[in-house]
Amino acid sequence: MLQTPSSSSMMPETHADARPRRSKRHSVRDWVSTEPGAWSIALFPSLAAWAAAGPTWASTWLVALWALCYCVQFTAARWCKSRFRRRYLTPMVTYALILAAAGVPFLVLHPGILWWAPIYVALCGVSLLASWMRRERSLWANLVAVLAASAMATVIAPFGSRCAAPAATDHLPRFYDPTLLPSLGVEIAVGFALALFGSVLFVKTMIRERGRRSYLHASWTYHAILVALGFLCDVLYGVLALALLARAVALPLIARRRTVPVKVVGITESIMSLLMLILIPLGA
Repeated sequence: MLQTPSSSSMMPETHADARPRRSKRHSVRDWVSTEPGAWSIALFPSLAAWAAAGPTWASTWLVALWALCYCVQFTAARWCKSRFRRRYLTPMVTYALILAAAGVPFLVLHPGILWWAPIYVALCGVSLLASWMRRERSLWANLVAVLAASAMATVIAPFGSRCAAPAATDHLPRFYDPTLLPSLGVEIAVGFALALFGSVLFVKTMIRERGRRSYLHASWTYHAILVALGFLCDVLYGVLALALLARAVALPLIARRRTVPVKVVGITESIMSLLMLILIPLGA
């Protein structure tokens, strides 16, 4: 039988009823990144290298560890930005413990990956400093994020089945070991770094730096140079750079005549990110 709602359920929500819902919603947001674009920047270079180098158990494990690293990073960034509020401490510590539990066995099996540790400690330190200064949207902070995400393509590539010396990571090199930098991983990393930094410039021309000619000219010049470099290296790179240039020019010009919602910018960048994920590995 259908039940008739009681009168109490038909009453408007009181402040006492709304507070638990709001607190529950806030608690969920404390654990999940609310920026889809950040997820694509963090993971797409890794996924591209994972696919191009040939998926293995080790490379799949490493991609999962990198996703956990990102969870630790964005919760730690919130903790620093809030001046170490307890609210953000629990998600950060929980993600860090999960990362340690999943990551220590990987380090035991592949200690050679520790060669990258000083580089990522420095990048993470600069990122957290930007959050503490509340400058995480600055150009230099965005550049650090792009470099960290893009470099992961080089970290993951040696674990692929198509690399010449996948066992190079099974020992800890005393100094520099060239097998830790396979050309495939380096090419994917450079391709993503160049393309993603162009995305950073474009998004700034549409949102935070909208109307500033200096940023607009810098974005157009950068993308034009990217097109030239792309076609010099590979047709697929040139096609990708041309698509990036088209949106970098078209949307700011449209924004002069009418309002372009932030959602449209986000959808456009999602499409561009998918093009990067497809064309950069194919070009490499």
